[in-house]
Amino acid sequence: MRLNPRRWFYFLLLCMLPCDISLGQQVPDRSDSSPDAPRPSTSEPKAFFARWADFYRQDWSGTPTASPAPARRGVPSPLDSPPFPNADWSYGGSPVIGEPDTNSYPLMTAINRARSRTKLYGWIDPTLNFSTSAHSNAPEANDVYSNRFEMNQIVLYAERLPDSVQRAHIDWGYHLTALYGTDYRFTVAKGYFSGPWVNDHRQYGFDPTLEYVDVYVPQVAQGMNVRLGRFISVPGIEAQLAPNNYIFSHSLLYAIDPFTDTGLLATIKLNDRWLVQLGITAGHDIALWTPDAKPSATACLSYTTQSANDNFYTCANGINDGKYAYNNLQQYDATWYHKFSKTVHMATEAWYMYERDVPAVGGSIHPENGTNAAYCLMGEQRCTAPEYAVVNFLQKELSPHNFLSFRSDFLDDKKGQRTGYATRYSENTFMWCHWIGTTVQIRPEVRFERAWDRKAYDNGQRHNQLTVASDLIFHF
Repeated sequence: MRLNPRRWFYFLLLCMLPCDISLGQQVPDRSDSSPDAPRPSTSEPKAFFARWADFYRQDWSGTPTASPAPARRGVPSPLDSPPFPNADWSYGGSPVIGEPDTNSYPLMTAINRARSRTKLYGWIDPTLNFSTSAHSNAPEANDVYSNRFEMNQIVLYAERLPDSVQRAHIDWGYHLTALYGTDYRFTVAKGYFSGPWVNDHRQYGFDPTLEYVDVYVPQVAQGMNVRLGRFISVPGIEAQLAPNNYIFSHSLLYAIDPFTDTGLLATIKLNDRWLVQLGITAGHDIALWTPDAKPSATACLSYTTQSANDNFYTCANGINDGKYAYNNLQQYDATWYHKFSKTVHMATEAWYMYERDVPAVGGSIHPENGTNAAYCLMGEQRCTAPEYAVVNFLQKELSPHNFLSFRSDFLDDKKGQRTGYATRYSENTFMWCHWIGTTVQIRPEVRFERAWDRKAYDNGQRHNQLTVASDLIFHF
């Protein structure tokens, strides 16, 4: 289904005029944690829509806050956020232990002057891309539909973060996500309203991407957070939710790795440098009640140097017998973050993944809906399908409202089980991110990629692909 650009323009205009829709982000270090984000006024009461409009008026005019940022526990944050999506070196499966919840959102300011610990917020993310491919940009994500104006994400969060700064008592939190748009195909898990994508491949759909509870126990080491439910697969630089990424489009590495897991994960802060994670899940991108679910182990270790200029984060994710099932990937992942100076840093990630007993292309055994077969040796009905990848992001902060990012990416899909084509890929992207206040992001980019061993772009018709694209994120 193609969206009518004029209709979406009118939709966005209507949203902006009465409400000035904009919004925050998820994950521990959101953009709205900036000290420049507007705070609720203590002057005479105003009506709901007036408070909502005031938030944007102050935010876009750069009105500073009068209240100091609350204290945190741990090493200083290495980055500025904004303009970057996170202030700390990120790890999955937990809020940043020791960091206060300083986020202030337009919608919550309008509802109750941001007085409650439970917060409602979200964003809308319309996108536009121009591509040399006529039919599809795949395996590029998230602008997989070529030469389109579309709505990638409309997201609403309901969230309460546990207080992990204090060490006196157990605390709790929770998170619920509702996502609608073309990006649901990159978050959907079998068993969670997955039919529209897995069975029908509809362009637009809904996904309840995240549903979990957090329990923070301060008495264990320097704090332990236990997460139970469906959460983002822990390793990696990138995430499914648009504001949590350096660049609008995703790396090839990200586009084919696991998206969400359902299970239990404990994150233990041993000290300011060391953090360990242990968990058990049902496997990748599946619900507990599906036939594909099987007990799978996750173990991660994070180390941050005393200066906070370097972080190393390694994970073995979703480990079991590795036999073929829906996205039953055995993933071994390593990430290195390095800060060169106050304004320049990089993030590098590499992983190796495989599945055993994957049905062969053209064989008598058919793969599950929503998955690809593997290019096995002649005569094989099943085979092991491995792949490996590496990506590097290099960022330069230009100002509190601007940064540049350059990404280099390499993927070897040895048996074609992840992309549908057995080939090596490379990808390079250059992007500029500009903030309007702390509530609007514009991220134009230029991207060039190549399939080296066979034609894999535009439904197998091209070796190369060039795209020029941008998204526009309104936080509310």
